[in-house]
Amino acid sequence: MDLGLENRVALVTGGSRGIGLGIARELAAEGARVAISSRTREAVEAAAAEIGATPFVHDTLDLDAAPALVDRVEQELGPVEVLVNNTGGPPGGDPLAFTREQWESAHRELVIAPMELIRRVVPGMREGGFGRILSVSSSAAREPIPTLMLSNSHRPGLLGGFRTLARQLAADGVTFNTILPGRIATDRIMHLYGSLDEAQAVAREEVPAARLGTAEEIAAAAAFLCSARASYITGVWLLVDGGLTRSI
Repeated sequence: MDLGLENRVALVTGGSRGIGLGIARELAAEGARVAISSRTREAVEAAAAEIGATPFVHDTLDLDAAPALVDRVEQELGPVEVLVNNTGGPPGGDPLAFTREQWESAHRELVIAPMELIRRVVPGMREGGFGRILSVSSSAAREPIPTLMLSNSHRPGLLGGFRTLARQLAADGVTFNTILPGRIATDRIMHLYGSLDEAQAVAREEVPAARLGTAEEIAAAAAFLCSARASYITGVWLLVDGGLTRSI
């Protein structure tokens, strides 16, 4: 299937490893001109060299730097037509033990930072009549995970924002969709469970698919939602979790 991504300019934040790198690799394989950003120069340059992308050093928590990132990407590659907001996850722990600073930082990371980039790229997308904005979130946005209070609380807010924007910009050819990964074999799952082997053991018992998902499986779904083929899909959130989520 031709996804219609040849020569489209795509920016993937958090693209130096894990899910972000998987999505960036898939978009590049589809012929997109891919920019990836990460706060660590060595990591982002190595990842970019591996997949044929262009690296940019950027800390998503530096809200004032968002316009400069988009300007640099557009100067080197052209107007951003695909934006993948891939954010890390706040720490877990006792739901009542988080400080005010941690609550504010989580909101900044999961809601405000993506919106800063979205505000910057949308005018060009509307002018060009094509735009794909994808958020990589978590299944916690639909079904709270007991230890992830901050994700449970903040991620649903961006879902509401995307639904609002989807209705406003659908006629301009700009779509807003969200991927909700379940338990995926990344560094984060290793951190949460202590090791990848332990995470896999738990997944065999708790996930209907009896295993962890992979970054490549997330990337396949993401690439379709970023494609020309997905032009009539907007304002949706797609669970990629091996059947783990129980709610309807």
